[in-house]
Amino acid sequence: MNAHAPVASAAISEADERAILDAIDKWIEKKVAPVAMTLEHDDVWPAELVADMTELGLFGALIAPEYGGLGLSATTYARIVTRISEEWMSLTGIFNSHLMMATVVQRFGTERQKDYWLPKFASGELRGGLGLTEPDAGTDLQAIRTTARREGDAYVVNGTKTWISNAIQGHVVALLVKTDPEAQPRYKGMSILITPKIDPKTRQPLPGVSNGRKLEKLGYKGIDSGEFIFEDYRCDADLCLVGGQEGQGFFMATGGLEIGRINIAARSVGIARRALKESVRYAQVRKTMGKPICEHQAIQLKLGDMAARTRAAELLVEDAARAFDTGARIDMEAGMAKYFASETAVEVATEAMRIHGGYGYSKEYVIERLYRDAPLMCIGEGTNEMQRIIISKQLVARNPA
Repeated sequence: MNAHAPVASAAISEADERAILDAIDKWIEKKVAPVAMTLEHDDVWPAELVADMTELGLFGALIAPEYGGLGLSATTYARIVTRISEEWMSLTGIFNSHLMMATVVQRFGTERQKDYWLPKFASGELRGGLGLTEPDAGTDLQAIRTTARREGDAYVVNGTKTWISNAIQGHVVALLVKTDPEAQPRYKGMSILITPKIDPKTRQPLPGVSNGRKLEKLGYKGIDSGEFIFEDYRCDADLCLVGGQEGQGFFMATGGLEIGRINIAARSVGIARRALKESVRYAQVRKTMGKPICEHQAIQLKLGDMAARTRAAELLVEDAARAFDTGARIDMEAGMAKYFASETAVEVATEAMRIHGGYGYSKEYVIERLYRDAPLMCIGEGTNEMQRIIISKQLVARNPA
């Protein structure tokens, strides 16, 4: 089991990448931009846009072509995420959570599991996410309480997960469980199960799993964040225990989080880019004291800082994505990109609101949404406090005295 093998099996040409990015840009302009503000403010699941993303192949973006995916590099994937996030960040969470689940299966699953699950994931026939967080366990994954007990050829699952993206509209979740609650150290007793809530053949609901409430959020609207409740849920051990061996779940989960952190960083760049673009435009048309505010030194200082930070974040994301594509260990690179880019998104969105003044506080302007979306980037896929600790530990480990 190679925790750091490249996800995509084949690289695409520069011409193919340009064609994909052009298709994404046209879709954003024609389909996303006209409806994003309304869907976000109304917190409506974007069913038509999800259908579009399925047709564009985004649910198979990082899945290898032999399983029906696009086999994109993380570099290309990050560029797609950034572009979409400039218009509506929530959309990227729908396919990123799904791809984190798919990444776990693609990297660590048995051949039977890959052949069974990945084509269904790539086509969007089954959509889902990664089920890690619990009411009393977030960044500290080893504190989870959800258990899976082996009974013959099946596992029996009991527990509750929360803050799971695609929980309500999705069909399946890669579930982090305790298969040995008494194991010490705790991570040795953790495994990941692929747990559908519908029968993949009949698409009928399966017993033992239900959704709790939909969680209301400050931002990140449109995508559903919810709860999973498992009560004596049964699943086939051979098909669902990722890798076929207990005790590997903690490392599988953290491996899946690498691409998640690159995604969060790329989303953050999209937020910062849009906030900067809106601010540069507004500063040229808004006048005070007889001249555009872009000619006032106070605004110039803000724009200069916003531009420099945004570009630095872009470069850190590119660096992390390229490292991911090599198959190397990248927890430091992904952590640096996620930490810096998300803090940049918050700072640039805040400065954009100040530049826009009262208009930035209005729901008629996109700045208000960017301002609400940005803070999540500092929390999602591991808090920034944890990222700084990871960076420090890796820095020391890679540079022994």
